[in-house]
Amino acid sequence: MTSALPRTADAVVVGGGTIGAWCAWFLREAGLTDVVLLERDTLGAGASPRAAGMVRAQGGTEVAVRLGLFTRDFYVSQPDRVPLDSGFVAQGYSMPCFSDDQVAQAHERIAMQQALGLDVRWVDPDELDELNPAMATGQTQGGSYAPGDGYIDPPRNVLAYTAALVAAGVHVVERTAFTGLHRDGDRVLGVRTTAGEIATERVVLTGGPTLAEVGRAAGVTIPSGGTRHQVVVTEPHPGLAPDRLPMVFDVASGIYWRPEAGGLMWGMSNPDEPPGEARDFDWAYYDTMRRRIATLVPVTAELGLRRTWAATIDYTPDHLPILGPLLTDDGPVPGAVVAAAGGHGMMWGPGVSSVAADLVTTGTTDLVDVTDLGLDRFDARGRSRLAPDPIALPFPESAT
Repeated sequence: MTSALPRTADAVVVGGGTIGAWCAWFLREAGLTDVVLLERDTLGAGASPRAAGMVRAQGGTEVAVRLGLFTRDFYVSQPDRVPLDSGFVAQGYSMPCFSDDQVAQAHERIAMQQALGLDVRWVDPDELDELNPAMATGQTQGGSYAPGDGYIDPPRNVLAYTAALVAAGVHVVERTAFTGLHRDGDRVLGVRTTAGEIATERVVLTGGPTLAEVGRAAGVTIPSGGTRHQVVVTEPHPGLAPDRLPMVFDVASGIYWRPEAGGLMWGMSNPDEPPGEARDFDWAYYDTMRRRIATLVPVTAELGLRRTWAATIDYTPDHLPILGPLLTDDGPVPGAVVAAAGGHGMMWGPGVSSVAADLVTTGTTDLVDVTDLGLDRFDARGRSRLAPDPIALPFPESAT
């Protein structure tokens, strides 16, 4: 898809992963004629096709729920909107509780989620066991359950946004890196790349695990990091048939799972390892987490693995998205928007992308309240003034 660099654009989006690609599509849908998507490698070369594809609206904050609902609805609507859908399956999602504190937190969370329109309910221990016949019985104190949550096929999602970009007429420029902004005072005049400059007054900066690097090229600090995330798929087993296996997130251990090819796909992140790029599989940490998954889903103890992989995925120190103007020491830069999903690219990606498109075209959005989601929530050391999202993978607390 690589083509000659255009001289001008109505908007330039940096980064051809899930956030950047869908943002470029939303900008075309908003009516911009000349939209350029800039990718230093090729579309989907980063973490997007290596994700697990979990999609839940059961967030721990209002922002997370709203982004999750929008994203889930977007995946459901894709067959009527884009040439190829992302393969969404409404599998249902359980979040079991194992302590009194978790039960109390779940009830508060469910009340908040229901007030925002999410179809979610509390299930007692017996019903949770009935919904999850692959799990060992009698372990939980109940939990939450949302029947509409599900998952997508991450490699198919890359194909879906690629097809959508082509059909929408987005100008995709691959193997071309972003090297900086051309500014006049606080005004954006263009984007500098390894192939030349594009004149534009609208820029969206994405980048997933490389967003901090994109920020440095733009002359700012963005507290977003990268860390290893590991996923495995077990051998098939009749006890792991999809009708016995709704999706589950064990928040305390940071393990989630879903059905995949007749087996169990489950993922994990180690919060104690330093952040940074990592694609090697950590077998020692896997062995530790395997004991937990075997306790929860006993049949996995006797199964080998069909696939294992590790990917570097992005995170923010408070596990919340970054959505707001580029911020320098002199203040915000009009026309330049930063967008990050904080490790939730499949779960929040289209929602984050839609908000970013709104912000760069109109300066406002109706999807979420972005007042506290900008770069100004972080101090000089990258610490956020916001409480972290309580329903997130156990990522590091620092972006460095």
